[in-house]
Amino acid sequence: MPSTTVDAPAPTPPRTSHARRWTGIGWGFIAKLALMMLVNAFGLAAILSAVNAEAWGIMTAAIVLLVAADWIYFSKRAVPLKYIFPGLVFLLVFQLFTMAYTGYVAFTNYGTGHNLSQEQAVDAVLIQNEKKVDGSPSYPLTIIQDRGTLGFAIVDGDVVKAGTAEQPLQEVPDATIEGGRATSVPGFEVIPTSDIYTNQQLQKDVVVLRVPVSDDADEGSIRTQDATTGAIYRSTMVWDEGAQTFTNVDTGVVYVADSSVGSFVAEDGSTLPVGWHVVVGFDNFVKAFTDKNYSEALLKVTAWTFAFAILTVLSSFFVGLILAIIFNDDRIRGRKIWRTLFILPYAFPAFMSALLWKGMLNRTYGVINDWFLFGLDVPWLSDPTMARVSVLMVNLWLSYPYWFLVCTGALQSLSKETMEASRIDGAGATRQFRSITLPLLLISTAPLAIASFAFNFNNFTIIWMLTGGGPPMADSNTGLGYTDLLISAIYKISGVQGGKADYGLASALSILVFIVVGVVSAIAFRQTKKLEEF
Repeated sequence: MPSTTVDAPAPTPPRTSHARRWTGIGWGFIAKLALMMLVNAFGLAAILSAVNAEAWGIMTAAIVLLVAADWIYFSKRAVPLKYIFPGLVFLLVFQLFTMAYTGYVAFTNYGTGHNLSQEQAVDAVLIQNEKKVDGSPSYPLTIIQDRGTLGFAIVDGDVVKAGTAEQPLQEVPDATIEGGRATSVPGFEVIPTSDIYTNQQLQKDVVVLRVPVSDDADEGSIRTQDATTGAIYRSTMVWDEGAQTFTNVDTGVVYVADSSVGSFVAEDGSTLPVGWHVVVGFDNFVKAFTDKNYSEALLKVTAWTFAFAILTVLSSFFVGLILAIIFNDDRIRGRKIWRTLFILPYAFPAFMSALLWKGMLNRTYGVINDWFLFGLDVPWLSDPTMARVSVLMVNLWLSYPYWFLVCTGALQSLSKETMEASRIDGAGATRQFRSITLPLLLISTAPLAIASFAFNFNNFTIIWMLTGGGPPMADSNTGLGYTDLLISAIYKISGVQGGKADYGLASALSILVFIVVGVVSAIAFRQTKKLEEF
């Protein structure tokens, strides 16, 4: 019987459902796409904000970073950058940019009276020297807006005139007047007075708003103080853009724009209180060393900063070391309890501890004078010398637990065989400590001591919370005090307290502090290598 060959049926291709095809895209890709949409949205918002602020450098950086992010996360070749890029962006934004901007400000006169551009300074001078025009009537006034732009509508007789800061007053024929005030202004939205009284930002915007009376700036502008009535004001200063001069129409004094110092200067050397920021080179660094208002005070502050950092590290290290040696002895009972008690100051926030000590050291009702010194009147925080002693004492109380922990761990890591061998060789406790224990401890703790020095060199918290940098130096009008460190002095010079700000000088001092700490740390780290060789 002849054999018959039967062909096997062709395999049926598997069915692909819509759900499987959708899954084939990859949920990871979908999540990445959604995340990159958010990144691009925030990136575009940052670019538009930079454009509006005319910050072209920031705009360029934002564009570069956004394009780089899109290329990295949609490319299959830049796998390592997918993990590194976020850290690089944070490093650039929060570290390098901050340092670069601080360096830029250090070479400018940026500060009180010089925090505007020249165009903004001109507007500020004109506004600050405005006076109400003699004989100007008080017009009933209504606050209006056109697509978010605020304006005024005044009633002049039977006529309603409306305008904005960019559009001078013009008559509005079909406006409605009720109770002597405009209640409907075609082309504008009337803002109820109640809304103005309940919105602080709107109140500020209304008070600073000026609406020109006409195209001629000499005729003045309408301004208001109560959002219900307005009057015509005109500046006593006249700006000549071509000659770059201000002329006071009342006195005839001419102020010339001096771009080297960013001020409007008269022939007699007087200047207008408003200027603009310009690059001044190394003037801030020179000022820190030569200006008598700052040089002497900053020299004292610098000396105290070094003394404070060095004494704090040495005192806290030796107190912590002594306690660590004592409680490293197996013969002491309850060592765990004692160690817990000794590290308690380290467990509390430093600013709370400083405030607590500030109350206890109070000269009038502090418990230190009342309880422990039996009512003795000791000016812990008001006398220059005692204030510095108090700062060192409180910082010792806060710092020694750290070294207690570090030295305890270092002692427990020492080789027992080495100590036993030295004891067999006849070395006493003092010789063991001087020749073995201390050198070995210094090898492991020296880098931490350098870090502690850098920290205390900029220990703003203890100074500000305990003494505020005071008491003030009697022979200085800079506002600096006897316990100020360089970091707190920089804080005061920056004007954060509400005084006159000098951001340029503060930034210059910040750079100097950075250099000093860096140099000291580099030298100290180099010296630690000698300890390892020893």
